[in-house]
Amino acid sequence: MMKDTEFCQKYLEQINGPFAGINLTRINTPEEFFDKQYVDSVKPIENVASLKKIYDKTKIHVDIGFGGGFPLLPLASLNPDKKYIGFEARGKKSKVVNQIAEAIGLANVKTYHQRFENVYFDRDCTITFKAVSTIQNLLPLIITDKTVNVIFYKGPNFYELEDLDWLGNKWEIVEETLVDIPNTEGRMMIALRNKNVLRGTEITTFRKNKNKNLVTLSSFL
Repeated sequence: MMKDTEFCQKYLEQINGPFAGINLTRINTPEEFFDKQYVDSVKPIENVASLKKIYDKTKIHVDIGFGGGFPLLPLASLNPDKKYIGFEARGKKSKVVNQIAEAIGLANVKTYHQRFENVYFDRDCTITFKAVSTIQNLLPLIITDKTVNVIFYKGPNFYELEDLDWLGNKWEIVEETLVDIPNTEGRMMIALRNKNVLRGTEITTFRKNKNKNLVTLSSFL
């Protein structure tokens, strides 16, 4: 497990050095980076009991739209026993974050230029989205017949912009809480779990009918 100060130092050395010309994050001073990128990524998972319970059982974490590598890289630095997969629609950022992960010694991270809606999540996993679209736009695009926990990192004004009334009986709310993050207005965390996990003949039918262009999550591990 990498210490918080060690991770922050190594990451900043990369974005202020070899990758200085690439806009991975506008936050590049040590103090601001620690609060707004590292703590913001890690504290909600570590300090909220329901999220920690989910995460302790998680073996595979998929971070979608990770941008500069958050929360993907900070969480990977703390959990060397877990597998981390990053999907990013922007190929250049995916490549650079993969190089940074290798440079700072995170052997448990793989990033891919891949759209998640073309992935069949054939393994139990936890998925995170940070500052990516709306929950209502994203959740229906997850294709799976496994148990999947989806954690959204949202702004403090989440309920002014979105609601969860549309969820129906397919997803259950595991957590919705505002987490205090130093020098910010806080981070709203929304965690959902799929309720209708396919069983028996439903799985066979699902696999026969699913898009033949889909790739499996297992193929990225």
